[in-house]
Amino acid sequence: MRRRTLLAAAGIAAGIRPARAEDAIDVSLVLAVDVSRSIDEDEARLQREGYRAAVSDPVVIAAIRGGMIGAVGIAYVEWAGIEYQRTIIPWRRIANQADADAWGAELAGAPRASLSWTSISGAIRHSRQVMAECPWEATRKVIDVSADGVNNSGPPADQQRDAAVAEGITINGLPIINDRPTFGRLPPVPLDDYFRENVIGGNGHFMIVAEDFESFGVAVKRKLIREIAGVPAIAIRA
Repeated sequence: MRRRTLLAAAGIAAGIRPARAEDAIDVSLVLAVDVSRSIDEDEARLQREGYRAAVSDPVVIAAIRGGMIGAVGIAYVEWAGIEYQRTIIPWRRIANQADADAWGAELAGAPRASLSWTSISGAIRHSRQVMAECPWEATRKVIDVSADGVNNSGPPADQQRDAAVAEGITINGLPIINDRPTFGRLPPVPLDDYFRENVIGGNGHFMIVAEDFESFGVAVKRKLIREIAGVPAIAIRA
C-alpha cells in the first residue's frame, strides 16, 4: 500500500493525472491459445487447466495485488488456422481471489473446438483487435501466444508481430515442445528458435518453453508472474 501511495504521489508531482482505480489496470493481457488439430483432447484439457490454475494461484494473485493499480485485465482467445480465431472469454478485470476463481469457472464451462492448421499470424491479428477493445487504461499491453507448432496458415507470423510491436504491444511466447509430427511432418526448425525469430517482440519480451503438455501449467504460472510484475526474462524452460 505504501508503495502505491508513493508511486501515485510521484505521478501527481510529475503532472500526471491519475485515472480512477476502476478505470485502470496494470497490464492488459490477451492469452492466445492454440487449439489446432495437432492438440488432442487430453492436451487441450491440460492447457485450460494450466491457465485456470495459474490465474487463481495465490502467488499470481499476490503479484497482481502488488502492482501500482493492483488489477489486471485478461481476455482469453483460442485459435487454429487463419479462418479460426475466437474470443472465448472477453475482457475480465482480475483484482482479487474471487475475481480469479470466477474467471476459472467461466473458462471451465466454455465449449471448445479443434480445427486443423496453425496460424500464429491470425492469432496475433485477432489479439490486436481484442487489445484495441480493452475497456480500461493499461500501463502495459501484452499478447501471450502459446502453440505447439510453427505458422503454417495465413501470412508470415513476423508481419503481425511487427504490427503489434508498432502499436506498443509486447508479444511473449510459450512454445510447447511436442515430439509428435504435425500432419506427418516435423517442424522445419526447433520451435523455440522459431518463436525467438518470428513471434516474440516488443519491450521486455520473453518466452518460457514448456517441454511438454504435462509441464504446461508450471510454465504458465511462471510466465504470468513475470508478465504481471513486468520483469523481462531470458528464454527458460519449464
